[in-house]
Amino acid sequence: MLRSALACLAILIAAPTTAQAHHGWGSYNAAEATTMDGVVQTVRWRNPHVEVDIRTGGKTWTVVLGPVPRVAARGLTPEALKVGEKLRVVGYPRKDGGPEIRAERITVGGKTVEMR
Repeated sequence: MLRSALACLAILIAAPTTAQAHHGWGSYNAAEATTMDGVVQTVRWRNPHVEVDIRTGGKTWTVVLGPVPRVAARGLTPEALKVGEKLRVVGYPRKDGGPEIRAERITVGGKTVEMR
């Protein structure tokens, strides 16, 4: 009984931290596909998602890719996402208008990679 109570307590304590670590896809407008071309400024190859900052139209946008294992399984490597590289992204912008887009597909170095 005590062991069950302690296990439940541990789950309750960990749950809010886990929920805050991943924002989900609901904050993006899936009804409004957008295409943008830019130049890679920064790459963050980490979990929960690979992120690439690109400069386009005088503004910096964050491109959110999939989790590291999915991105790698699709054939995209850290070497392909070099600073200064031109990138085209097709995806969905944030509903709140923030400069962030969830990528459905990207083209870099002449190679198109589907993220889904």
